Amino acid sequence: MAGQLSGKVWGGLPTFDPEAGTVVREPDGAGSGYWVGAPTVYHDPADARYYMSYRIRRPRPDRGVENRIAVSEDGVTFDDIYRLHKDDLGTESIERCSVYRTDDGQFHYAVSYVDPADRKWRTDVLTAADPSGFDTGAALPVVTAYDIGGEGVKDPNVYRIGGQYVMLLSYAPTPSQRTVGGDMHGTGDVYNTGITKSHSGLATSHDGYNWTWEGDIMSPPDKGWDQYAARLGTIVWTPPVFVGLYDGSHDVSENYEERCGLATSADLRTWRRLTVAGPWVMSPHGTGSVRYMDVLADGESWLYYYEMVRADGSHDLRVQRVAS
Repeated sequence: MAGQLSGKVWGGLPTFDPEAGTVVREPDGAGSGYWVGAPTVYHDPADARYYMSYRIRRPRPDRGVENRIAVSEDGVTFDDIYRLHKDDLGTESIERCSVYRTDDGQFHYAVSYVDPADRKWRTDVLTAADPSGFDTGAALPVVTAYDIGGEGVKDPNVYRIGGQYVMLLSYAPTPSQRTVGGDMHGTGDVYNTGITKSHSGLATSHDGYNWTWEGDIMSPPDKGWDQYAARLGTIVWTPPVFVGLYDGSHDVSENYEERCGLATSADLRTWRRLTVAGPWVMSPHGTGSVRYMDVLADGESWLYYYEMVRADGSHDLRVQRVAS
């Protein structure tokens, strides 16, 4: 099959059994809507520690109630050091966020949340000398729905690549007038309406403070298991290409229950799917959802972080060390 290098390696990444991962965080309750996950993990070269952002969600009307930052010495055992409640932003829901550090030593927290002004997803950045001290009162906008000419933008993951900072983002384009019907923002989540789809976009920065929206880098195909959502969430360098893991879904009924696909790119702007016939990895439970994966190279192994559906319909947050 195209892109498969051996029976256990796809595009440079080894396959794995998500059920075998170590549970890092448990959901607040049992059943659909109780989810903990949406992880991003930053391994800081200055202090060699791992900083993980994760999100706690409950069923409506609570939704995404809180994001936390946790720190680890080994990438597996984490202690919480910061909490961001949705009320701190005056929002009805928070989504995936991302920690990163710039050359001046400052830490930053790229946060995505529902804009209380128009109920569209947006992304801002907080800055502090230490990840335990982010102040929402000093949030700076990165990209809003207005900035991209779309209906929402969220789920940042930030990398330092080739002398610049790059931010992966999920965005919802404005559909053509021929297909618009219903209220896109009445529920505060355009992605769960079926009116538009979940695409992947890119923003870049020379300093980590000021960001430029570069546009679409991967869109859902016209047909297939991932024709509704193609949310590129993490990238790793496996020479001579970048490997990206993305969340895919067939239609709006699978929103919140996406499964993991795999793609490659030489330039971060054009991506080729390797998992055309079906997901790369799935949970053995329920919907099969394994989503919001983040991957770090760690010596002679990889650290896989992911949100996974359990037998009762809730989602937990897991980590697994996989040999290269």
